[in-house]
Formats: sequence, structure tokens, C-alpha cells
Amino acid sequence: MSLAVAIQMDPIETINLDTDSTFMMALEAQARGHTLYHYLVNQMSLKDGRVTARARAIRHVKRERGNHAEMGPPETIDLDAMDVVLMRQDPPFDMAYITATHILEHIQKKVLVVNDPVHVRNAPEKLFVTHFPHVLPPTLITSDRAEIMAFRAEHKDIIVKPLFGNGGAGVFHIAPGDENLNALLEMFTGLYREPIIIQRYLPEIRQGDKRIILVDGEPVGGVARMPQEGEARANFHAGASARKTTLTKRERALCAAIGPTLKKQGLIFVGIDVIGDYMTEINVTSPTGIQEINRLDGIRIEAMIWDAIERRLKER
Repeated sequence: MSLAVAIQMDPIETINLDTDSTFMMALEAQARGHTLYHYLVNQMSLKDGRVTARARAIRHVKRERGNHAEMGPPETIDLDAMDVVLMRQDPPFDMAYITATHILEHIQKKVLVVNDPVHVRNAPEKLFVTHFPHVLPPTLITSDRAEIMAFRAEHKDIIVKPLFGNGGAGVFHIAPGDENLNALLEMFTGLYREPIIIQRYLPEIRQGDKRIILVDGEPVGGVARMPQEGEARANFHAGASARKTTLTKRERALCAAIGPTLKKQGLIFVGIDVIGDYMTEINVTSPTGIQEINRLDGIRIEAMIWDAIERRLKER
């Protein structure tokens, strides 16, 4: 089938060809003969119930640095005339992001939005995972300093991070004896109105954390992200390196615990983060990692994603 596809993402001119997952999805869509458009989230409008975007046709994409996307001139398109809208702009998961999900909800009866905007809105990464028992390490979400101090007294070695952060930004390891927790909490209070998240430190992070990709609720591959020396964060944005891995029995059990919910809620492309025996996040906003997994495992996750999208359209 030939589909009309609009991609809501950050500027296509600035993407990293070696790591960007949306670029791979665009390449695969092009190979299947789909018509592609690109627009920024701030180029979308809602007027009298009609959702439009000031978009540009993606005439051609290719893996050529500095010349990876041939674009058409700006034009206004009706998003409800599309077959698929890919919601792929990067977080932060803030009110602007939430507003975009509300606007896209207007076209949902006619258009397949990936991932489902209603359930994206209801599934912020560090909160969604709390709905699944026995997958998280000991975790506290609060603004109450007394609760935080009690949690530290119990677990000694902790991680402190913003509830709606991304890419490893604002993640701190507070080791036993570290005297910076009070100052850190003061800083967080000044920066964020939301509660913060505190978790027991998992020393298994030194062997890397694992990004596992699920497509329509099924795990299709993973990559171990190895932190740099002296670094407590294993995010690629924080300089982590990629290492080939296989999924353990425990990791497959974690995927099985969440997979049916992901499928039911229209969360087709999801990335989870696993450290040791625990899942720490479920990423539904703009998951990454497929290029690294493709290179290490010799697979094409972008093809699996489009197979799932086309299957969903046929079921409609």
C-alpha cells in the first residue's frame, strides 16, 4: 500500500545520520513507496476543529552527510488527510508536548497516529513504569524532603533525577557519605515544580544498562549502553558506547509484563531501559536505539515498525 505520512519531528536538517531512529523510519517508508511530509510541532495549528501543518514534502532521503534530505517548498496540509502521522519530536515531556497530543487527538478517528497521542500523554516515562508491579528497583517519587532523607537512610546509595528529564540530564548519583544531597534538593526545588524521583543505586550499571525495543508489544532487540569511566549515566547522550547483547530470561519476562498493555494502547514503537533485573523507564515519546541494534544484530527494526503500522491500518 502507498501511504501519505506526515512526520512531526525536530528540524530534519540537524539530525545525526548515525543514530537517528526517525531517519531510518523515513528511509524505510520511502523504500515502500510512501509519500512523506515533514513539519515542526510549532508549525501545527488547530482552527475550528481542523488540524493543519505548514509542512514540506520530503522528496528524497539518503545517507549522505550534508545532503540527506531533499525538501519541497512549504505548504499547508490537512493532517486528517494523512494515513499516518509519526509523533517523533524529542522530549522534554512538558506542557508543549502535552498540548501537541491534545491537538493530534482531533484527527485520531481518521488517521493512525504513532504512538497513540492519548496514551503517550498518559505514559510519561518514569511514571508509566510504576503501574507494573515488580519491575522497578526501590523507588520514591515525592517533594517531601523528610521522605527523601528516610529513603536515603534506608538504601544509602541512591540516584536522584528529575521526573520529566530525558537523555540523562539532571541525573545524580549520591553515594554513602556524599554531603551534597541537601544542596541538590535545593537546586531541584528551584528548577522544578514537580516531584523528583529517587531510586536505589544499581551497581549493575557498571556493566551497562540495556535499551530494549518493543514493536507492537513484542521485544525485537536490545543494545547494552556502556557508561564512560567515572560516569553513572549510561545514556548515549551522556557519551555511552554501544555493545552487542542478547535478552535474558528476566528481560523477556519484563517485556511480557508490559507488552499486552503497550499493544492495547497503540504504543507501537517503545524503548525500555533495564539495569540488572529492573526496568527503570518505558520510553513512548520518541524512542531511539534502532540504528545501534541494527548494526550489532544485522536486523532492520524500522521494517518491523512499518510492518506493524501497515498491519494496524489494514485492521482498521
